[in-house]
Formats: sequence, C-alpha cells, structure tokens
Amino acid sequence: MKTLVTILSGVCGAVLIAALFCFSVRSAQAADAPQVGTPTPGKQVPQTMSQEKNGKQLNYMLFLPKDYSETADKKWPVIVFLHGIGERGNSIADINRVKVHGPAMLADKDPDFKFIVATPQCPGDSWWAWDIDLLNAFLDDVLKNVKNADPNRVYLTGLSMGGFGTFAWSIRNPERFAAVAPICGGGTYVDSLALDPKRREKLNTLAFWIFHGESDTTVLVECSRVMEKGLKSYGVKEVKLTTYPGVNHNSWTQTYNNPELYEWFLKHHR
Repeated sequence: MKTLVTILSGVCGAVLIAALFCFSVRSAQAADAPQVGTPTPGKQVPQTMSQEKNGKQLNYMLFLPKDYSETADKKWPVIVFLHGIGERGNSIADINRVKVHGPAMLADKDPDFKFIVATPQCPGDSWWAWDIDLLNAFLDDVLKNVKNADPNRVYLTGLSMGGFGTFAWSIRNPERFAAVAPICGGGTYVDSLALDPKRREKLNTLAFWIFHGESDTTVLVECSRVMEKGLKSYGVKEVKLTTYPGVNHNSWTQTYNNPELYEWFLKHHR
C-alpha cells in the first residue's frame, strides 16, 4: 500500500509540475504576444483601427523615426507597405508577420530609418485589391493620429499580393499618393477609365516605378510589362519598369535594399 501511495504521489507530482510548466509557458507567450501600444519614436508598434461604416477591423504596424516629434515644426514622409500573401493574419497576435520583408523589416532593424512606415495586415480570408475602402480608412487613421505625417509625401509600395494591391489602390485613389513602387505584382489599368476628370489628372501625374524578376514563375514578368504599357498609353507621365535578369519571385530584397528607391520617393510630392 505504501508503495502504491508513493507511486501515486510521484505521478501526481509529475502531473502538477507538467501543468505548472505549461501554465508558465502560456503565461510567457501571452506576455510576449504583440500588444497595441502608444506610437513611439524609434520603434515599430502594433495599432488597430475599425472602419466606421461597417466596423471592419484592420491591424497594422506603425514605425516613427527616431527623431520624430509631435511638437516639431516639421513633417515626415510616409511609406505605406503592403505585404504578400504569406503574411496575412486574423488577430493582433499575428501582426509580427508583416515585419519579415520590405520597409517594415528595415525599420525594425534601423531606428534611424527616415520615413514613417505604416504596414497594414491583410485579413487571412482577403486579398489587398478587394479591400481598397478598408485601406483608405486605414490611411485616414494614420494621417489623423500621426500629427506630423506629411499627407503630400505618402509613398505606396508592396510585393506580390501587395504589388497587385499597390496597382489597384493607386489607380483608384491616385490623389492619395506622391509615388508608388509595385514589386512582382500586376493588375488592370482598365479601372482608370472609370475615374472622374480630377482623379484622371491625379493619375496622370502619379509616378510609378515598377519592379519584377524576369524569371518569376509565381507572377510572370509580363504582368508588370502589361501595366507599364497600359499606364503609359493612358497618359501617365512617369512610368518606368526595372526587371532583374535571372531573378525569380523575390525581386523585393534587392529593390528595398537599394537607396535609390528612397531617394526617388523623396523627389516626388503632391
């Protein structure tokens, strides 16, 4: 009987230890989970917003440059970055996925990055080009809450699914951006035919720098070539396409690592 009690005590003790360990792990994970916080210069902080007309929520990362100040007599340029399909998520716990590529990754590593970076996270069951109204509400939220964000220097870029979203959003709302850089994306320029005269004029003066790998087997380079030709035929004054020989789908790494892209952005304003 004593042996049985000893065995049971040992088993119960082991179960209790295991349960306490699991609880500790879950508590640590909860403590480490991303939390919505106050925007802080030099850091990338999770944010969330809800669309007024339907309550649809969108989570996003917001980076403020290290020298950013609400009280400064200065405006900072803004990069809006649309990620690819692999970084979608359905809760704030998933928000760190958006930092694996592009400006969000660069800003996370460099507190001196000179742009405000706003990176929304596409819901898991959606696609950027389907959610332009939500994206507009998101950009409204950023410009409203970041006092010294410069609305005349908002630059839009995205990769893959985000490249499609960059084309779709900038063609539908060209007045919102000073320049755009779609990477390994595509779309249709036919949407431009439905624009009112004022927006047509804004599209014609919007600068496009398109990037694509010539050996891309996920999104064919022809998708970007079609957009380049279509935008030029529509009357867009500044459209250029850079293709990378021998490069497959990942044409974004060398693009975002190129200082010339950011210099080009800053040459443009509304």
